[in-house]
Amino acid sequence: MGLSVTISAADAADAEHILKLQYLCYQSEAELYGDWSIEPLTQSLDGLRAELAEGYGLVARLGEEVVASVRAGIDEDGTVRIAKLIVHPRMQRHGIGGRLLDGIERHFAGLEGTAVRETPSPKRFQLFTGHRSEGNLRLYRSKGYAQVATRELGPKLTLVTLEKAAA
Repeated sequence: MGLSVTISAADAADAEHILKLQYLCYQSEAELYGDWSIEPLTQSLDGLRAELAEGYGLVARLGEEVVASVRAGIDEDGTVRIAKLIVHPRMQRHGIGGRLLDGIERHFAGLEGTAVRETPSPKRFQLFTGHRSEGNLRLYRSKGYAQVATRELGPKLTLVTLEKAAA
């Protein structure tokens, strides 16, 4: 490829690129579960901008192109909820998803002991995926996440919640 992938904080200017990438990346999930009404495929640009404004996001770029992204926020109990980790299909299996997870964890771990918007210290990192999403489950487990719950959303989909303690 000749260019290295760089990771940086996402901002409102990245929202449209992230939304297009999100739509592309979640096609395989929709097909896997036979459900094209999943929230990542129906989310509006305004909804995505609001997520970025309320939480924190990262983007990975290959040159100027956004090729991966992740978003997260922390609740009042100190749970960092990681969501919508996406990597362009042609860039998958190159370690970018793992780098984004590491970056999100570092960001929130760095908030410990600070008064950033009176944010609580992180106690745990939590994320979820579908039960058939083997690649996602493999990545999350390799990063130290363990299954803590499942929730059946219908005959085709069970959400698997995974968690790990903040260091």
